[in-house]
Amino acid sequence: MSEAVMTDTAQRQALVDELNEYNCRVAQPTDGPLFTRDPQSAMQPAHWKARDLERLLEKIGANLKLEAGGQRRTLRLANRGLPFGTTPTFWASIQYILPGEIATAHRHAASALRFIMKGRGADTIVDGERYEMNEGDLVLTPAWTWHDHEHKGDKPMIWLDVLDISLVRSMHATFFEGSAEPRQPVSSIPDHSYRRYGSGIMKPLNDRTVPDVNPLLVYSAERSQEALRAAAGLPPDPFDDTALEYLNPLTGGSAMPTIGTVLQSLRPGMHTKAHRHTGSVVYYVMRGTGATIVDGTTFEWGAGDFLAIPPWAVHEHINRSSDTEAMLFQVNDIPALRKLGLYREEAVEPDAQRAAG
Repeated sequence: MSEAVMTDTAQRQALVDELNEYNCRVAQPTDGPLFTRDPQSAMQPAHWKARDLERLLEKIGANLKLEAGGQRRTLRLANRGLPFGTTPTFWASIQYILPGEIATAHRHAASALRFIMKGRGADTIVDGERYEMNEGDLVLTPAWTWHDHEHKGDKPMIWLDVLDISLVRSMHATFFEGSAEPRQPVSSIPDHSYRRYGSGIMKPLNDRTVPDVNPLLVYSAERSQEALRAAAGLPPDPFDDTALEYLNPLTGGSAMPTIGTVLQSLRPGMHTKAHRHTGSVVYYVMRGTGATIVDGTTFEWGAGDFLAIPPWAVHEHINRSSDTEAMLFQVNDIPALRKLGLYREEAVEPDAQRAAG
């Protein structure tokens, strides 16, 4: 909204020094608007191309060490409009781990996930449960859980790391703890939670407990992509075509409390309708070629690319292929906004979009 006119500017400015002495202030004409009609985000749309990322990952793999104390070898996807993070609430980075390396045990207040982009042969231990990590798997690390990773394969592995660290930092709630041991002990039943809840549709008869966090730590590529293929037989969503959210099997809610995780496909020739919503999004293109139009700017993408969309930006997707589907993995902060009552979305008609541009 337009800023109200201040007719008492001189009087307001005359009070500045006295008010500062008591840690107080009044609105000044030089202040930016406290309220705006629509969300105004400093985050910028961003596009990272696979060929550039591959070169940079090889460079950090050859030159940077993977050291104890929580220091990972990651390529952070920064946003030029923000002082920190990929979006206002989370940071996406790409981890590069070599055969024989151990990403040592630690825990932190930020929730985290791994989406395996390339390779196989690594495993992760999360609070005593051990799981393999293979291409296309989604692996969760709930807040304040101990976690470590070891690569036992023979070729480098690459995965996407996403942490809600920007949100945690903004709330001044950051905690971190390292471990004296590189890897934590493994429980006697190393896949305990998967055995109890991994079907996603059944649980033990007399289980009345509801864990504070999602008990399911790994979503396999095979099962998630099978679900996506089945859903692709349904009529398309006008804005996202076929998009399935990873769920907490006990609550039916989002798999993580602050980060949304979505597997999405665009059928051949699909051109979705334009819409916008509060909440920021980062896409990883698993396969296919296409384009996403963000506030009138077209970003042409292909397999291995990343794309970031700011809150309230008008966007639509196009699959450029006439015979091949495109598949994308999406992370967003919509679960956090829903919990705070701040989520809104709306369709944008072409004429309105052109007028806005």
